[in-house]
Amino acid sequence: QVQLVESGGGLVQPGGSLRLSCAASGSGFSIYTMRWYRQTPGKQRELVAAITSGGSTNYADSVKGRFTIFRDNAKNTVYLQMNSLKPEDTAVYYCNADILVLSWSSYWGQGTQVTVSS
Repeated sequence: QVQLVESGGGLVQPGGSLRLSCAASGSGFSIYTMRWYRQTPGKQRELVAAITSGGSTNYADSVKGRFTIFRDNAKNTVYLQMNSLKPEDTAVYYCNADILVLSWSSYWGQGTQVTVSS
């Protein structure tokens, strides 16, 4: 059974930084694209950043230049380095990955709260 486990959320002041981590646990699987989404109450979940197994990345316009997604394939882990945080970055952040076990499926983490406030 493959699981995505997130960590690293919390409370930070505007202008501060946080790093989120998401590790895939289990065995006998391959991971292709890994993504971070975020969601606030009453709004749709939005894609923040994505990275392929080859390292290609893309970002939402709202986070370009402030957030960096990177991964450690040996550890089956994806990270989101968030700098220059703004109050509007406050949300629950979710990890998502396309994982091949017997077939391709989309897996989600449990979510981690990020709050940017003074």
